[in-house]
Amino acid sequence: MSNFKAYFVWDAHVRWFHWINVLCLFGLVVVGLAILNDKALGLSTEGKILLKTVHVWIGYVFAINLLWRLIWAFIGSKHACWGAILPGGWGYGKEVLAYVADFKAGRPRQYLGHNPLGRIAVTLLLLLLVMLAISGLALAGTDLFYPPIGAWIASWIAAPGVDPATLVPYAKDTYDAAAYDAMRAFRKPFIFVHEYAFYLLLAVSLVHILAVVVTEIREGGSLISAMFTGKKVLSETPADLPKVD
Repeated sequence: MSNFKAYFVWDAHVRWFHWINVLCLFGLVVVGLAILNDKALGLSTEGKILLKTVHVWIGYVFAINLLWRLIWAFIGSKHACWGAILPGGWGYGKEVLAYVADFKAGRPRQYLGHNPLGRIAVTLLLLLLVMLAISGLALAGTDLFYPPIGAWIASWIAAPGVDPATLVPYAKDTYDAAAYDAMRAFRKPFIFVHEYAFYLLLAVSLVHILAVVVTEIREGGSLISAMFTGKKVLSETPADLPKVD
């Protein structure tokens, strides 16, 4: 008979990051889809600017939250650090094969931190989040002249005699035409990265949610509740529990 035991795994920083990130992504998706479908929704120029402004401010919260999580991976608790997140290291390949074999055999291993496949998924999610944050900040500058590069963009495209600080979105009569076209060319790769990173993030997030549900059913471990309480309740000895000599 299995003996259930609770282990404290996820510290408050990790838990707060996770749920703030979820809320930010939900808000960004909803507002972003409205912006992409502005014509179908009959939005005015002012309405589109308002939505973009809301999108950017949610994006700032998203980016600051993500930045703190990346910093916390250097200075935080054991299961929050890069060594517990990134795939690789001594014996990682064997651990993946053993995990998959045990999972198929119906005797899945339980882990305090991320399981070997989970580490791949989390790393990919973080990479996509970073791509979205960087490209989004660049687009905020080229679209609304917001920090961190908005002042530079405004100085670049302001028409002769126009104070860059007075530029507003969609006021093309105050822009230098040639500089504006060059800025739009500069902006295009960021749009591409932002859009396709978003689509990839949606796909990976769906796989991540499905994997959490399947793992919760097959392995137990209170994966979902642990992101609220910080504690995993396991019925077996965790495979990544430090061995005591």
